[in-house]
Amino acid sequence: QLQLVESGGGLVQPGGSLRLSCAASGFTLGYFAIGWFRQAPGKEREGVSCISSSGSSTNYADSVKGRFTISRDNAKNTVYLRMNSLKPEDTAVYYCAARAMVCGPDYNYWGQGTQVTVSS
Repeated sequence: QLQLVESGGGLVQPGGSLRLSCAASGFTLGYFAIGWFRQAPGKEREGVSCISSSGSSTNYADSVKGRFTISRDNAKNTVYLRMNSLKPEDTAVYYCAARAMVCGPDYNYWGQGTQVTVSS
């Protein structure tokens, strides 16, 4: 069964850091581009970042540029999202999703999400 599992969320103070992980089971993550998305209460889901299957291409939403870094370790079948200088407006459920090869608008597989709360 193809599955993505996010972890690493939690409660952090403004200015703090977290590293989210997206682990794949049942398939080889190295053939897939992985996107990170987030959804805050009462808001639409938004794309945060994406990394191509090879890791050679990445992109970020303007709201997180310079603060978030996406990376992948295909040997561990895992993609990471390092989040620094966190702000209260980063509070959301964060999801990872997979699509073939390159970043794009549609994703085939989704994780269940991990909650990130930024609050003092």
